[in-house]
Amino acid sequence: MHDFDAVVIGAGAAGLFCAGVAGQLGLRVLVIDHAEKVAEKIRISGGGRCNFTNRELDPRAPHKHFLGENPNFCRSALSRYTAADFLALVQRHGIPFHEKHKGQLFGDRSAEDFIGMLLAECGAGGVQRWQPCRVQAVRTASAGYELDTDRGLVRAPRVVVATGGLSIPKIGATDFGHRLAQQFGLKVVAPRPALVPLTFEGEGWAPYAQLAGLALPVRIATGERKAAMAFDEDLLFTHRGLSGPAVLQISSYWRPGTPVRIDLAPGHDLQEVLLQAKLRSRKLIANEIAGLVPSRLADAWVQQNPGWQRPVNEAADKSLGALAQALGRWELVPTGSEGYRKAEVTAGGVDTRELSQQTMESRQPGLYFIGEVVDVTGWLGGYNFQWAWASGWACAQAMAAGRAPADGPTAAGG
Repeated sequence: MHDFDAVVIGAGAAGLFCAGVAGQLGLRVLVIDHAEKVAEKIRISGGGRCNFTNRELDPRAPHKHFLGENPNFCRSALSRYTAADFLALVQRHGIPFHEKHKGQLFGDRSAEDFIGMLLAECGAGGVQRWQPCRVQAVRTASAGYELDTDRGLVRAPRVVVATGGLSIPKIGATDFGHRLAQQFGLKVVAPRPALVPLTFEGEGWAPYAQLAGLALPVRIATGERKAAMAFDEDLLFTHRGLSGPAVLQISSYWRPGTPVRIDLAPGHDLQEVLLQAKLRSRKLIANEIAGLVPSRLADAWVQQNPGWQRPVNEAADKSLGALAQALGRWELVPTGSEGYRKAEVTAGGVDTRELSQQTMESRQPGLYFIGEVVDVTGWLGGYNFQWAWASGWACAQAMAAGRAPADGPTAAGG
């Protein structure tokens, strides 16, 4: 029999950070994870350098950068533990970093720096870690909870679920956290892949299949009217469809069967450009639009219409207008996505109406949920990591404050 003040299930970003904070606040903490390595998502994030937070995150308006059935749920945690707070920790550990566009902060060297930092913080808090070790069952008991594990029975008044979502199963992702929530009668918003490449099939995609590897800046949108979302980012053609930051961002808002709209030359009045070219140029139309989009894309595009395969000065105004419309509002319906195999995160998860926004405690007393397992999904660019840090910090603070499990959640769903 092993007794702890808190057991954290999951040794990812949220779990390790929560454990380290709670340990340093005086709790006896055990972290359990079924995988051999800790924090694999950190290890592979940001091209191996870890995009660890974002300076542009506005905790007063979380709906700008987060989605879920109640994006405002994350306001409390994000406002109490900010990007600046985590950045101060990074600087205290002497980890060099740099800022890319749109407030994205990356390590200069390797994501291993951040994993080492989290483990050092756990060490400073006397956190014990069992890995690899599976949790076979969790049940309520007189002491709070009992956990059957590969290393024996564990008792604790508090259990923190930081098991992540379903994305990237090859590094150990499972639905354990969702199943545990349901075991205790908590609702789960149906999970789906997010920040994921989109796929296309059939004759309609045939003209673009040979463009794999081609990248360009675009404006991409989906949804209609008030529900519309748009991003200005880079697009990447793949062997199976479209990827790149633009598509990853829009994929979180896209729904199967609906179109995405892409402006391939944002910032240009394409019809005016082509009509002006007609007055002064004898170049082929493909050569003219190659000044606005990559030449391979220009060539593939004009092949779709005989009226576009001629010198620009010989083209009808109507034909040039149709080309401008097609390039400026390319509308296409994805046949699907690359799924959890390639998704960077999982949308959906434990319903925020079941949780306290101040403490992350659920309606099941003493049971907490943090990080990706919760129905809070951030944009690409460090937002999901900041949610992991903030939700983990809020949970650790609440547990250390001596909130008795019998008290239950406060301001649930607020």
